[in-house]
Amino acid sequence: MKKSIMISLFISLGTYLALSPIFWRLTSYLHPIVLAVLLFCIFFLVYFFVLLIRKESIHISSRLFLSLFILYSIGLLILLFLRPNDQSYNSMNLIPFSTISFYLSGKVNWLISFYNLAANVGLFIPYGIYLLLKNYSPLKLIFIPMVLIAFIEIMQLITHRGSLDIDDLILNLAGVFIGYLFFPLFKKAVTIHAK
Repeated sequence: MKKSIMISLFISLGTYLALSPIFWRLTSYLHPIVLAVLLFCIFFLVYFFVLLIRKESIHISSRLFLSLFILYSIGLLILLFLRPNDQSYNSMNLIPFSTISFYLSGKVNWLISFYNLAANVGLFIPYGIYLLLKNYSPLKLIFIPMVLIAFIEIMQLITHRGSLDIDDLILNLAGVFIGYLFFPLFKKAVTIHAK
């Protein structure tokens, strides 16, 4: 297990350092915590795949898992609501796929386009895994993320810390549903026990 952690640290830190010039550019319009969130995500993604490749699994307590999940959620909320340079937003988009089309049109810097599309999907994948761990009914697995993400979008509009965008809701929900699809792989690599 220690070998898997060391391999994961080496790969994730190497990847992070190689991409750091790109990551630093994100801090011009996002809270600097984006750097920690990216390192966190890269490490856990690499560690997960190393465990799968080596056919290993880790056993963690539900308390540790919940603590990591809360820490991740706090980082995500900071990214969503705390912007540098007193950035303020006041826009609303209720036309599905218009923002996604705009980002794919090539009229926006590729880094901003990629980050906005990939982050809106990727950063919500852990929530799909978490919701499946709670053994909710299929109806709740659709209803809970839809309501929570809609609430976040509305709060961003009210607080002027983001824009209300139906495409964000679509992309975030896609991330949650991808988390549902990844759940069987997650269970192969991670076992969560009560104590």
